[in-house]
Amino acid sequence: MTFEGSVNIAMKIPAAQYPETVAFYRDVLGLPAKDVTGTDIAAGVSRSVRVEFGPNVLWLDEVPNYSRSDVWLELSTDDLPDAMRRLAEAGVVARDELEPLPDAMRAHWIANPAGVVHLVAQA
Repeated sequence: MTFEGSVNIAMKIPAAQYPETVAFYRDVLGLPAKDVTGTDIAAGVSRSVRVEFGPNVLWLDEVPNYSRSDVWLELSTDDLPDAMRRLAEAGVVARDELEPLPDAMRAHWIANPAGVVHLVAQA
């Protein structure tokens, strides 16, 4: 069983800073950005923009009830059950209450000791 950093980074952004944050990445930095609002965005997210961030995908998600921005990262693993056992042995528990995942997705939310959320997903 192995862990690897994955391509997805999500920035959860308060509604008050959302338009300016999207404009920063799209207009100021000139990164390719696509509004995916109205498609399959996560529960609790009002709007979402997909930004090509080098080899990564930066998801800019508007979250109306947030008071500050938060960054979420993704890890991939080749064996999700074994990965979750290893994490549990280290005292890391699944935090699947943070945001619903699609039923077909083999993944769990966790948080590091500093509180940074990670999605652990089967590769």
